[in-house]
Amino acid sequence: MKFLEIQDLRKSYGANQVVKQFDIAVDRGEFVSFLGPSGCGKTTNLRMIAGFETPTTGTIRINGREVTHLSPNQRDIGMVFQSYALFPNMTVAQNVAFGLKVARKPAAEIKARTGEMLDLIRLPHLADRFPYQLSGGQQQRVALASAIATKPQLLLLDEPLSALDAKIRVSLREEIRSLQRKLGITTIFVTHDQEEALSMSDRIVVMSEGRIEQLGTPFEIYNHPQTRFVASFVGTLNVLSGTVLDGSGARVSIDDQEVRLAEVIKAGAGSPCTLALRPEAISIGRAGQDANHLTGRIEDVSFLGAVVRIRVRFGQNFVVLDTFNSPHLPPPGRGETVTVNFSRDVLQPLEDQRAA
Repeated sequence: MKFLEIQDLRKSYGANQVVKQFDIAVDRGEFVSFLGPSGCGKTTNLRMIAGFETPTTGTIRINGREVTHLSPNQRDIGMVFQSYALFPNMTVAQNVAFGLKVARKPAAEIKARTGEMLDLIRLPHLADRFPYQLSGGQQQRVALASAIATKPQLLLLDEPLSALDAKIRVSLREEIRSLQRKLGITTIFVTHDQEEALSMSDRIVVMSEGRIEQLGTPFEIYNHPQTRFVASFVGTLNVLSGTVLDGSGARVSIDDQEVRLAEVIKAGAGSPCTLALRPEAISIGRAGQDANHLTGRIEDVSFLGAVVRIRVRFGQNFVVLDTFNSPHLPPPGRGETVTVNFSRDVLQPLEDQRAA
């Protein structure tokens, strides 16, 4: 039995269907991210899991118990919001202890648990400060401690890092993941930041327009995108348009140059196809016989310090590739004709998986 089970979850506001058939099963202790652009339905899903929104249809089960129509305080969850949601008139220690007091825990237990949480987030020296006296990162750590102080069975995080600057975000996401692993708490994390999702998650749910585009591990999502949306949204990706020459032979024409894939293409000869190719999989120059080669003209060269980014156009299509900067080897110039190479197994066909 899965710890969190969501079946056929849908949410509509009048004629506007915000969530369309959302299904997922989450293991105990798993860290799952809902990833997608603003308006894709990820936060609405989180709010339905939390009990702040009522599904139009569908069921939600936590640890075998159906909670679809229960209020938030009956679900045994902890939630961390983007806006921290701390009480400004309470100290750090009082904010952490608030949920325990509401649960009517004994005073000795509240004191001990509050101290334990402050130690866990490494802020015991700030116990008597008020939220306005803390940095954004410190406030978010206090919000996290408050959410897990009552030992909830499920932790929900609604874009908790988006209001922080880049350096603090990186540090705090490492802390959150470390705490989650230490506590073994099942966690759902909502974000529009692909790097956050890739670095923190056991699995990622990529969403668009209220639907699941793809569900998989970070490795699967990044290396084997199943739709054009996933390919373009997660990571930097070259999306190429081609024509199938031989589906069973995995042969495709890109701007009248033949390339081969490692897998059979379902479409028949003459059919259009869309292919995905990561920049890091491409090199300049010719390689062995089994490699694919495309010849084109350099359209742009951007010096980015340690990396030089090069755009090569073949006709209607172009690819962007990155090479390491070498002080002894100047990069090629704009207008030069070059051949790029890449292996068959890194060229991925994309299929639109959306239902009508």
